[in-house]
Amino acid sequence: MSKIFGYGEDAFTFWALRHRKSEILKQFNDKTPPSDCLVFYRPSFGRRGGGKRSEFGEFDAILASLENIYLIESKWDNLSAFKEGEIVIKPEQKLRHHIFSWYVTHWDEKYEHDWKSFFEEQRNHFQKEFKKYKKILPRKDTVLARNLQFVLSKLRNHCVKFSSPKNIKNILLFFYNKNESTTPALNTEEFDLISIDYSNEIEGNFIGLK
Repeated sequence: MSKIFGYGEDAFTFWALRHRKSEILKQFNDKTPPSDCLVFYRPSFGRRGGGKRSEFGEFDAILASLENIYLIESKWDNLSAFKEGEIVIKPEQKLRHHIFSWYVTHWDEKYEHDWKSFFEEQRNHFQKEFKKYKKILPRKDTVLARNLQFVLSKLRNHCVKFSSPKNIKNILLFFYNKNESTTPALNTEEFDLISIDYSNEIEGNFIGLK
């Protein structure tokens, strides 16, 4: 079998989703076997943002167990001595998590093949919730609507407690070398920090992805 190596934050995220899911599940006392998890790697919900637009960016990953949905942002120490005491979660990242959590809690199985009904029934609720940001729901047959419809339906069919807000977890994965870096704190209580040491896993500056 060919061996694949990756470099940087995205590679560490992919590696963790292959080999370290248990560390995420353990932090929340989630009893789901890692092999029974559903993963979306870098799911895109549009790169453009701003008011009067429906796009809200990309997660680094979404991990769904049978119990919880983990919305993941990632950061690494960039192969250097990371000595900062705190990681700042940016406002646009917080908004991304808020928007997707809204979708999860308002997505019903009746919408699985009917985005038009979802749009008509929920757009006023959505615009009221995100009035401050002037965000809107995407219309039927847009790329964003199709992506959301696919991801939300897959998550609902996989996660037993899909629509419960308390089962949506906002995660910051921090990848670090314990011989060089310190683990930071977060500037917000809305996210949970999970630090993963890669010091014994890299070859040169690369991580194996097989």
